[in-house]
Amino acid sequence: MKLESPKVVLDKSAEETFNFLSDVKNFESLMPENISKFEVLDEGKFLFALKGMPEIILQKKETIPFEKIVLGAAGGKLDFSLTCFITNVDDNKSEANLVFDGEFNPMMSMMIKGPISKFIETLTTNMKTAV
Repeated sequence: MKLESPKVVLDKSAEETFNFLSDVKNFESLMPENISKFEVLDEGKFLFALKGMPEIILQKKETIPFEKIVLGAAGGKLDFSLTCFITNVDDNKSEANLVFDGEFNPMMSMMIKGPISKFIETLTTNMKTAV
């Protein structure tokens, strides 16, 4: 299952956007209002939980400076990645969007498609004010 957020234009360079998103503690400011837990586990790993959902641990898996950051599930029953693509628009503007990619059975896909779509859209929308 692959889900993509809308692109947002940010008033920061690609380098500034990349640096902000490379620091996992900054993801707390992107989380939806219904977050019930957020904890930085180490420099490249954090745990979060939304009300009514299990805890999820995300870990930085890959970075390409100023272009891409890949976070992947660290442990747990679900294997997925969340990739942030960053495009430089000009010296003071960049564009970002998130892509969620995971392998799930059809029943699980049906159950999580709506909440995951809303989640990545919220993260992207919150980038406008947080980054």
